This record gives sequence, structure tokens and C-alpha cells, in this order.
Amino acid sequence: MENKPIKKIVIAGGGTAGWMAAAAVSKLIGTNIDITLVESDAISTIGVGEATIPTMIFFNRLLGIKEADFLDAVQGTYKLGIKFENWRDVNEDYLHAFGVTGKDCWACGFQHFWMKGRKLGIAGEFGDYCLEGRAAEAHKFAHLPNGGLNYAFHIDSSLYAKYLRKFSEGFGVKRVEGKIAKVNKHAENGNISSLTLDSNKVIEGDFFIDCTGMRALLIEDALHTGFESWSQWLPNDSAVAVQTASVADPIPYTRSIAHESGWQWRIPLQHRVGNGMVYSSRFMDHDDAEKKLLENVEGEKLTKPLRIRFNTGRRLKQWNKNCLAVGLSSGFLEPLESTSIHLIQQNIVRFLRMFPSAGIRQSEVDEFNEQANYDLEKIRDFIILHYKVTNRDDSEYWRHCKNMEVPESLSHRIEVFKETGHVFRNPNELFDDSWQQVMYGQGLMPERHHALVDTMSTQELTDFLKNIKDSIDKTIDSLPDSNAYLASFIAKSKSA
Repeated sequence: MENKPIKKIVIAGGGTAGWMAAAAVSKLIGTNIDITLVESDAISTIGVGEATIPTMIFFNRLLGIKEADFLDAVQGTYKLGIKFENWRDVNEDYLHAFGVTGKDCWACGFQHFWMKGRKLGIAGEFGDYCLEGRAAEAHKFAHLPNGGLNYAFHIDSSLYAKYLRKFSEGFGVKRVEGKIAKVNKHAENGNISSLTLDSNKVIEGDFFIDCTGMRALLIEDALHTGFESWSQWLPNDSAVAVQTASVADPIPYTRSIAHESGWQWRIPLQHRVGNGMVYSSRFMDHDDAEKKLLENVEGEKLTKPLRIRFNTGRRLKQWNKNCLAVGLSSGFLEPLESTSIHLIQQNIVRFLRMFPSAGIRQSEVDEFNEQANYDLEKIRDFIILHYKVTNRDDSEYWRHCKNMEVPESLSHRIEVFKETGHVFRNPNELFDDSWQQVMYGQGLMPERHHALVDTMSTQELTDFLKNIKDSIDKTIDSLPDSNAYLASFIAKSKSA
């Protein structure tokens, strides 16, 4: 591979992925690097990725973005977790919160103490011992000292892209309007050399970031990287989205509402609500899905329903030659756990950590792809868990999900939890406490608890559980309403 210093970076495509890449590269390592972003106003972005996870706080801080300014610009609200309705079974709900449940000890997790407590009738629901879950249910929020309350955001992704465009241009990013007509490659090594636009303008670069969405014009059409489908485990292949006017104050969590052949999201922003139905065309007709969604939204419809087709899976390489795929060009995992923006961020930050300023080295490319694939596979397994572990058998769709074969890595994790109650988290894995929250929420109960718990007397265990719950109760009582806090937080920033 040609070891040419990287002086010119071309970002193909805008939207959330393109402008996140432009913002991070220009702000963090942009000195002496020419950065050009090519996008066309005539090409619309999907723009429905409106829910995030707590890692976005790190990205904003990395860029030096003030949280209040960000929330004001993107009409954002706070998010403490995701409420899964009808997933375990019809009319059964649980909340997957961003926090840690209870207190672990050196030998085993809190779930073992909770299981013994449930057997003795002295423990409440598992979620009673998670501060973020309790705050979400109570519609409360505040910034606590030492990061005492984990949170993320609901955002308007189109406003986020506009915000980051202005931010990036302030650090020297040049935007070029136009559609990409051709991707040109070097004859000798197959690297991308330039993009030819429909105006015949040629944009040359040393490195290219593909943010062209599912079209994947660079990473796939030009470089023929290859794609691995995961549809055998994630059968949904379609979505329909619509925006509605708010009819109530925003709640500090995303709603995920399972239906007979898919699920519906409901994401509250300051100025509106994002809604969508994710489904499998094998089990639900497109017109029926749209009808089902429109029957289950609240408020005036602000947009026409947008239909989206997708194939879950990943590009075989996230980084191929002198091209990095970011966003939908790199693959697609349905938005069930709000990981889309996180995966954009991960590829960008990982690339900056391995930035090939002195030229591309294959060893580093291979390491990048290995790390990226690890992230994707762990998130994939976590999403599949929601479909595989369920008591629902009321439709062909749910019977298919319940009985399907799953990756060995997930099958092993489910079996370990079922038999022992343990969740062994691998290094650098995104989800931690989330595994037991969702396993319990979906109805999977371990067969036994750890022997260490039996060394506690009933009174000691009672006091242990009560102290955790009392501490959370006290904190919840002190928290303000989430919307009142948000308004005050933004207003204080503006007046400062």
C-alpha cells in the first residue's frame, strides 16, 4: 500500500455521519490537513436517527461543544433509557436504563443478591435498584456530581447535521455542492484518487470517508469490499417513519412498542415527536405497516410517511485501501438500542486514534477492522437477544424469532446466564449492566444464584437491599422534573 502522507481528506456525503466526521477531523487533527465535504441538496438523508446512548456525551466533550448550546440547537431532550413495551409478552413492559443496577461485589453481580431476595420475598422489582430507571419512570432529571446519573439525548438529526456543518466550517472544512457521478481509482494500486461530480468538477484526495449511506458509492461500488448479511438473525428489513406534533411534555426515555410483526419507536423532542415502525416485509405488507403506524401515533402528522428498506449486516471491511466507511455505508443494525450514532462515532474516533498521517499501513488497517468487527458483533448479539428471548408466540413473526438459531456467541451467553446468573463482560464491550436488565426484562430467569449470597443472613440481605433502595428513593425525591430542568439549564446558559 502506498505510504503517502495524508494531506487531503474528502468526505463523500453529508448528513449526520458526514458532518460528525468533518467536525471531529477538523477540530481534533485538522491543522495542515485540507478537508472537503461533498454533498448534494438534491439527495435527502434518512434523518430518523434521533435517539442516542451515553457515549455521545464523550463525543461532544471531545469537540468542546457545550451541552446547553447543543440541546438548544438540536431541540434535544434528555434520555435515561428505553422502555420496551409488549416485548416479553403482550401487555408486559420493562425499562432498560443506562445506569448500573444495585451494587456488585468482588465475586458476583448484584443480580445474585436480588435473586435470593426475590426467593425470600424481600426484594422488589429488579428496576427498583437502578437510579436511572427510577428517574426515567418518575420523569425526573438533573446533572449529579461525579456523573452520578447516566444519560443520553433525543435529538433532531437534521438539525444536528446543520449544527455540525457550521461548527466544521469554522475549522476550515470546505463544502462542495454536487452529486458524485464517478469514483476514480489509481490504475496501479486500486486506491481512490478522486471524485468526479455531475458538474464535471473533480475533487482529489489522499483519503476518502464514505458517508453516502446505503448506496456505499465508494466502499462498495468502487472498491467492491463485500457485505455480510445478518438477516437470518435480524429479519426486519423495512421501516416507515413519520413526525408528529407533541401532545404532552416529553418523557426522558425512548418508547419501543412491539407489535405482531415488528416494533414501533416513539422519540420525544422539544418541538415534536419522531415515530417509526420497523418490520419484516416477510411477515407484514408495506401498506399494512404504514397503516399500523399511523393508527398508533399521537398528534398532528407533520410529515408524509417515509418508507425505508434495509439489509442488516456489515461491510466486510470498514476500512479498505484509502477509504473508511462511516454510517450506513459501513452496514446497518436496526435502531432498537439507539446504537447508530454511536457506531458512527466509534469509527471516527478509532480512525483518529490510528490516523495515518505518515501513510497507510496495512497492519493498522487490519487492526482497525478487527476492532470494528468486534464492536459490531457484540452489539448485534445484544439486539438479537430482544427477539430470541421472549414469551411471545402470538404471531408467525414472534414464533420465528423465538425459534431461530442465533450466533454461538449469543447462545453461549444466554446459556451461561440461564444456568448460573452470571454475565461475563469482555474488555471494551459497549453493554454491561444492560445484559441482565434485558434478560430479566425479556423473561429469562437464572436457575441459581452465587453461593456467596448464602453467607448473608436474611436480615443482612434485607438491610443490604433496603439501603440501596432507600438511597435511590432519597435521590429521586431531590430531583426536579426533567422538562423543567432542561428549560432552566438552557436558559441559564443563554443568560451567562
